[in-house]
Amino acid sequence: MQQEGIPFKQTGYFSEIICDYLEEAPSLKPFYHRYPAIASFKAQIAEKQHSFSEKTRKVLASALVKQYDGINISPKTKNHLSRFKDPNTFTVVTGHQLNLFTGPLYFLYKIISTINLTIELKKKYPEQNFVPVYWMATEDHDFEEINYFNFKGKKIQWNKDASGAVGHLSTDGLEAVYELFAQEVGAGPHASKLKELFRNAYLNHKTLAAATRYLANELFGAEGLVIIDGDDKALKHCLIPHIKEDVFRNTAFKKVNETISALQTTSDRYTIQVNPREINYFYLKEGIRERIVQKGEDYFVNNTEMQFSKEQMLAEIESFPERFSPNVVSRPLYQEVILPNLCYIGGGGELAYWLELRSSFEAVQVPFPMLLLRNSALIISEKQQQKLHKMNLEADDLFMKQNPLINKKIREISNIDIDFSPQRTHLKEQFKALYDLAEQTDKSFLGAVKAQEVKQLKGLDVLEKRLLKAQKRKLKDHVLRMTELQNELFPNRSLQERNRNFSELYLEVGDDLIPSLMSSLRPLVSEFVIARYS
Repeated sequence: MQQEGIPFKQTGYFSEIICDYLEEAPSLKPFYHRYPAIASFKAQIAEKQHSFSEKTRKVLASALVKQYDGINISPKTKNHLSRFKDPNTFTVVTGHQLNLFTGPLYFLYKIISTINLTIELKKKYPEQNFVPVYWMATEDHDFEEINYFNFKGKKIQWNKDASGAVGHLSTDGLEAVYELFAQEVGAGPHASKLKELFRNAYLNHKTLAAATRYLANELFGAEGLVIIDGDDKALKHCLIPHIKEDVFRNTAFKKVNETISALQTTSDRYTIQVNPREINYFYLKEGIRERIVQKGEDYFVNNTEMQFSKEQMLAEIESFPERFSPNVVSRPLYQEVILPNLCYIGGGGELAYWLELRSSFEAVQVPFPMLLLRNSALIISEKQQQKLHKMNLEADDLFMKQNPLINKKIREISNIDIDFSPQRTHLKEQFKALYDLAEQTDKSFLGAVKAQEVKQLKGLDVLEKRLLKAQKRKLKDHVLRMTELQNELFPNRSLQERNRNFSELYLEVGDDLIPSLMSSLRPLVSEFVIARYS
């Protein structure tokens, strides 16, 4: 793939807080630990090495061996799994929901960013080992967010009554989804591989967690990706002190709220991504995942009859830590407690809520990881590139909103001048003389002169718009082709990566897709990538 980059801010698709973060705005520095430059990892490595215990390493290594039991793994992944007991082994992590068949295209970009960063770190720090980790969000319960993917403008959806953690869900019913997908994909070698991948993942595994692990391992196992499921009793046991801190002292609630206030003071342009609760854990058991709330001296599980005294809740945490499921505020802490992690790679929304969390980490003396925005890309096919060339369009033109884009290009290609700026300038010069005359005679005349100037300038605006509209009609074929191309590359007026599924690209380029993306995406280069393939 050939690629070029444009600043994230120039795309218009990234929030103010993320653009400021990428520019290392001084006002945001209190909200993160270290900015992810390659040289900064030296201090991060030393800090994590000092704080991460040998005991936790052993628990993690043992848990991962059990999670991979019976799974066919690559030599690279096997090597990475064997390294976790080594005090010189560190991770780079990304996380994602268990979206059906990976969901949006950016699932690939997240993991590729993670793998590529570990490669760069190994070159810079050869004495250490760096493992790319995908954290499966198996405990989420938002089934409606993950039960579909888009394929060529159609929604391929899994209809099922679901409750509790999605990782526990049975894959029953996905046969019908497979049949629909197989029909849409059609025939051909790339299509056959896609159908085989879907079938092996979802029809040969009993739970959504197992299916997703298989799928991610098939796509990225050769690159050494390690996949972790936090829904694990041994790993949750390491979290016990922090569950108590949250449930009984509400530490995260207090600290994150303080940070939110500080962020809002820093800039009124920043949108707060998440708000903490007094207790940031769900109760997870037998098909339920419901909030834990305190009422008076007792603790309750929402929408159930379950009730605990403080002593009973303490005993429950000690005996059954696997029943305490972190929410969006506490999950990042869980991740950093059980992993020797240096950096979290996520999308703009994820990084925005991580920026709310630093003080809560400091309160419980857990090192705060570096935060890196994942790679983003616009993939343009050879056919689409030919269309761009014919219409004299640059790729970054397509990031404009549709109406301004149309107006800009119509002005460029018209054989008449649609810009009335010279007429406006000439009109203002004429009225300047009238203002001078009014000053010398009757100043009450000034109001009439001003009103007439405004009226005539508005008249020019109307004429310019009518002329532009007439040219749009005259050049309607060009407008249609241009908007169709923009809609192809920005489906639903949004970024391609948030809508398309990797299967569409795989149909076109096959097994070269992931290697091509890995060679095109550089994690520490803070630019939006425009990649072209033939």
